[in-house]
Amino acid sequence: MEELVLYFSLKYAGDFQSIYNALLKKEEVDEVQKYDLKKQLKCQYTTIFSDDYPEALKQINCPPFVLYYYGNLALVKEKLMGVVGMREMSDYGKRATQYFVSGLVNHDYVIVSGMARGVDTVAHHTAMNKGGKTIAVLGTGIEYCYPKENRLLYDELKKSHLVMSEYPFLTSPQKRLFPFRNRIIAGLSEKVMITEARQKSGTMITAGYALEQGKDIYCVPGRFDDFDGCNELIKQGAKLVTNVQDIIEDEDFG
Repeated sequence: MEELVLYFSLKYAGDFQSIYNALLKKEEVDEVQKYDLKKQLKCQYTTIFSDDYPEALKQINCPPFVLYYYGNLALVKEKLMGVVGMREMSDYGKRATQYFVSGLVNHDYVIVSGMARGVDTVAHHTAMNKGGKTIAVLGTGIEYCYPKENRLLYDELKKSHLVMSEYPFLTSPQKRLFPFRNRIIAGLSEKVMITEARQKSGTMITAGYALEQGKDIYCVPGRFDDFDGCNELIKQGAKLVTNVQDIIEDEDFG
């Protein structure tokens, strides 16, 4: 089954529904195409039938059939905190992300984010600068660095941390892929932290997946006249945090 799902994943560029339909219809395997596609793979991979597939992702709706990755897959077994937020973050959002990620790393959390501009990029860099570990889940093909200005970050993640995607090769950025990717960020993470968000955004989609999966959500309160995503989530029951200890105490006594 590992080879079968890998073949359909490569054939259909990681598209979940197409892979699902191929398996359901027992689509025939083209052995020549199967060989050629696998030969093109540069990265490592794990399938939902593999022993090293992240256990947490087996519990979510629509778990990826295949995860392509570079780096240390064993990081998925550590204590994971998703950290997400706005691409066009304010200075307040940047400072909040740096402060909380620094503290979380000091308490042995591995930071999971999406390598997007803004909060994601700051979260990855802060974790690395503080001597911690971090995981990036891409919304593009595993070989496609997006945004392009994150090339150095991408290369460092591949070498010393973990970068993964359900999309193979050079699958290009597409609007529909990024929201769907967020189920993996939430799924890997034990808890999710949002440092700054708009009310209608990809960050709120990640929060929705986290709630669906029964995960705790922590939010840094926004200023009353600024971006209102975090404040809305707090009104709906997300946990308001103003320092790292709020999270650590929740871990110990929650």
